[in-house]
Amino acid sequence: MGDAGVTEAEILGLNDRVDGAGAARERRASSFGLVGDIGGTNARFALAEISADGTIALGGYRNLLCRDYASVTDAIAAYLKDLGVAEAPGACVTAVAGPVTNGAIHMTNFVWRFSEADLRAVGFRAARIINDYQALAMGAADCGEAGLRHVGGPAAGMAEQTVAVLGAGTGFGVSALARDPFGQAVMATEGGHVAFAPVDALEIEILKRLMELYGRVSVERILSGPGLACLHTVMAEIHGETATELAPEAIAQGAAAGDEACARTVEQFCAVFGSVAGDLALALGARGGVYLGGGIAPGVADQLAASRFRERFEAKGRFQPYLAAIPTWIITHKQAALIGAAKALSDL
Repeated sequence: MGDAGVTEAEILGLNDRVDGAGAARERRASSFGLVGDIGGTNARFALAEISADGTIALGGYRNLLCRDYASVTDAIAAYLKDLGVAEAPGACVTAVAGPVTNGAIHMTNFVWRFSEADLRAVGFRAARIINDYQALAMGAADCGEAGLRHVGGPAAGMAEQTVAVLGAGTGFGVSALARDPFGQAVMATEGGHVAFAPVDALEIEILKRLMELYGRVSVERILSGPGLACLHTVMAEIHGETATELAPEAIAQGAAAGDEACARTVEQFCAVFGSVAGDLALALGARGGVYLGGGIAPGVADQLAASRFRERFEAKGRFQPYLAAIPTWIITHKQAALIGAAKALSDL
């Protein structure tokens, strides 16, 4: 299935590609459908099919801006219309930024509220909503070497041990794939909202200034797009400079171009990221490795690799050897969460 020329016949005509009408209906229900990866800014959609050997094929990929649509169902309708499809596929799995409660979600960093019942009401026979970092945990291991960038530690983590996935985007997401020799289970968490813990005098001053703005200061107040912009302003104030408000993308671009103030902000961001990643690796027992998702890490990958990220990741006192044995990667594959969402199709 390619990105262009996807027809209704290709989507709904699976009966022609499996043996027996009854088996076709079962296969269509369990292995084919629409998948989504929805954050506070972007809504990414694709059509997914899982073959008999477990291979996942994605096609018809599109990236829509959430702000352009009043609801998720409007966005899905626009997506299917763009593909020239008049009828929704049988199944739908959407990975969404925020906590899912009883099959419903109110997005943390956007205004959309919707439920699995809402998705079924617009034509999907079966629908499931999962946390976006839950989907990343399910898909990260299938990104392949080309979809990952190694940023410290050994080449591989311990086999059959838990892996953690965390990342900064519009917010800060945290999940894990808990593993042992007897099985595995995905953990969807709201770890991005744990309290920020400073480790030196500069970070204590950053915390004080952020407390004046927000009261309680969570990790997400720094490790996110809005957090990066806020950190840039606060860092300028601490250094006695006139604060210039910049968008996160402009800060990353400025750092890459050698702008001193932007480079200082990105370096501090990476240092905090490393400290938080190490704390979460300890909390989750992520001896299988830590994957960095979200939109920011891939955009500052060179700076992150050269920063204090890994030093701060391992700087955990007596547990430094424990952290030193845990590899860290940046997820560069743009459809990792969609791969994870596709895996959930087989449960419908």
